[in-house]
Amino acid sequence: MLNVGRRVFFAEGSAAIDSTARATIRNQVQWLKANPQWKAKIQGFADDPGSDAQQTALSQKRADAVKNDMVSQGIAANRIWAKGYGRDRLVGDCAELECKAQNRRTVTNLQDGTEAQ
Repeated sequence: MLNVGRRVFFAEGSAAIDSTARATIRNQVQWLKANPQWKAKIQGFADDPGSDAQQTALSQKRADAVKNDMVSQGIAANRIWAKGYGRDRLVGDCAELECKAQNRRTVTNLQDGTEAQ
């Protein structure tokens, strides 16, 4: 998964998947199709304006958007789960736009079929 890209980035306040994100997800889907013994956990994160509750909801929407795109490309829904973490686990705690943009992401982690969610 490291070779195909684990991270998908989002515009501020958005859970929309752009063309760059779609290419990364497409690579992840191809890898998952070639390796059916693996499951994927999509972790969503946010560092956007708003309350902690709004950040958690936005991060969940981002994780769900990636999951739904994977499912639409043929990955079984029971192989993927999505969880939003809001502002937890920031890459950088900063005020600069370039830095904040790194926090608006999803990360795909793999688990073999024997691991619990």
